[in-house]
Amino acid sequence: MRIAIFTDTFAPDVNGVARTLQRYTEYLNENTIEYRVFAPKSSSKDLFSKHVLRFTSLPFFLYRECRLALPNLPFLKKELLSFEPDIIHVATPFNIGLCGLHFAKKLNIPIVGSYHTDFNKYLEYYDMQFLSKVLWKYMHWFHRPLKKIFVPSIDTQKQLQKQGFTNLAIWPRGVDHSVFHSAYDKRIIRNKYQIKQKYILLFVGRISPEKDVMLIPEINQMLDEKQRNDIHWLFVGDGPLKNDLEKNASSNMTFTGFLAGKDLTQIYASSDLFVFPSATETFGNVVLESLACGTPVIGVNAGGVRTIMHNVTGILCKEKNTGEFVKAITTVSLDKEKREMMSFQGSKYALSQTWDSVFANLLKEYEELLSSYDSYKYLA
Repeated sequence: MRIAIFTDTFAPDVNGVARTLQRYTEYLNENTIEYRVFAPKSSSKDLFSKHVLRFTSLPFFLYRECRLALPNLPFLKKELLSFEPDIIHVATPFNIGLCGLHFAKKLNIPIVGSYHTDFNKYLEYYDMQFLSKVLWKYMHWFHRPLKKIFVPSIDTQKQLQKQGFTNLAIWPRGVDHSVFHSAYDKRIIRNKYQIKQKYILLFVGRISPEKDVMLIPEINQMLDEKQRNDIHWLFVGDGPLKNDLEKNASSNMTFTGFLAGKDLTQIYASSDLFVFPSATETFGNVVLESLACGTPVIGVNAGGVRTIMHNVTGILCKEKNTGEFVKAITTVSLDKEKREMMSFQGSKYALSQTWDSVFANLLKEYEELLSSYDSYKYLA
């Protein structure tokens, strides 16, 4: 099978879509499956690969870490004709995704897509709700030709079904257990960041409005004084609200900046609770990573997060309800037995979520789709 992937974000970009697609292409490499990725040039140093074709790009105003590409269409068509893909997978609905859609129609290539980001929910955080109807109209137009739309969670599937989308299939996420696990010396993180408090509470993600990260200083202040003095917060990540968050930070908060690999996993494994107030996740990769490291999660009962978490792996709170977050943090942090049970159950659940099984199922979906096609040929 030969797969062409069209995406407006790819490694080394730091977001769930880029990371998922990077893992996917690693799996394709390991299994000697031919593919090509068509993606924008990144604002940071691009990872070189003969399988990845890059195009000049500009930052996307809502999400500057993502890029809007300015593709060379004749060159792109030439590359596609040379590669002769069996299937096109469009991962984003912007410029590169539009190119994939265009050439799938023009060259008569079967096309599927994946829905990764709840852009409609994002509009609320940027005071752009007036664009909601236009957005849904465009999303319907973009996704209508797709033979299958892969979504990361049941919650997202239900949301799109309510909007009238069909041909939906679940494509969840996995976690790399060789990296994300609990076998790390917790003293390393405590010494590195000079943490003396009893408990470490963690946030990992983009520090931006749609993650509701500005609720955390409020949650911290609502804790009773004794408990607040026992807690140290670690913020891992970067984003447009980082400066504002640092200005509102109290003495029990530390900002590490962006971390990856072992540095990130050590922090997960060294923390007592992962606090994640975001209600905009279509899946929530960081939640699964935290569970894999044995760290219980206090999250929001919304989006993809609630399909990952179960009552035994953490606590779900109402969106933006700081009081519920305070109660959950207090309950779990003070109950060592409950915390250890949640840690065990979280690790157990995460172990069942492997990337190999996730990608093998995706390829099976491709094969079933292609088998339903009559023989086709490329059009000039």
